[in-house]
Amino acid sequence: QVQLVESGGGLVQPGGSLRLSCAASGFTFSSYAMSWYRQAPGEQRDLVAAITSQFNTQYVDPVKGRFTIFRDNQRNTVYLQMNSLKPEDTAVYYCYAYTVSSDYWGQGTQVTVSA
Repeated sequence: QVQLVESGGGLVQPGGSLRLSCAASGFTFSSYAMSWYRQAPGEQRDLVAAITSQFNTQYVDPVKGRFTIFRDNQRNTVYLQMNSLKPEDTAVYYCYAYTVSSDYWGQGTQVTVSA
C-alpha cells in the first residue's frame, strides 16, 4: 500500500537547522510531484515548498533563501533542508505526493523552534 513516512522533526533553537525526510513506497515516486506543507496550531495547512518530477522547485516567500527541497528518486525520498529556523516555523510538517490523477499525504512530523 501507499506510504509516506516523514522523519527528522524535533526541537531546535532559533537559528538552527533541521532536515526533514519523507520516504515513499507503494507508487511510482519518480512520476509524482512532491511537496511539503505545514500546519501550526489553529491555522490552516499551507504549502511550504514543492518539487516537480522534472526537479523544478517552488518556495513560499517566508522560507525563500532558508529552506531547500530536493529529491532522490533512487531512494524514493524527498527532503526539506531547513536553515536559519525561526519560532514562526513551528508547525507539523506534512509530505504530499500528487499527480493529476492521485495524491497522498504523510502523517506529519512536528518541528518546534524555541529557545
